Amino acid sequence: MADTTTDKPLPQPRGEEADFFAAARAHRLAYQRCRACDRTASYPRVLCPHCGSLEVALLTSEGRGVVHAFTTQMRPGGPGFAADVPYTLALVDLEEGFRGFGDLVGVPVDEVRIGLPVQVVFDDVTDDVTLPRYTPRTGEGS
Repeated sequence: MADTTTDKPLPQPRGEEADFFAAARAHRLAYQRCRACDRTASYPRVLCPHCGSLEVALLTSEGRGVVHAFTTQMRPGGPGFAADVPYTLALVDLEEGFRGFGDLVGVPVDEVRIGLPVQVVFDDVTDDVTLPRYTPRTGEGS
């Protein structure tokens, strides 16, 4: 069972982003594919951000990707993050063609690099909030 309290800010999903967080609670990484232009996007939206079509489908990613860019925080982003310093935030290019964002866990900050193969993992932060995070894939150059 997840912790029911945290001193960190938590997402307050509304609209279509609620679908993303509902999928995360089920340990699924949601993204959209447009039926009109066949492009992908994440987080869920009413319209395709590429062509404006309403014909978007919510799908589940395998959660495999590579680090596109990252930043390592040496100072906390707020009081709730003080115990986590240093921590790394990463943009991840997922195999399905969209870019995800999240904490990079399970790797020392001095071993993080662009192109690092990663896999999504889910952190049940509270009973209501689960966050996707990324960890190195084993045996793939990590």
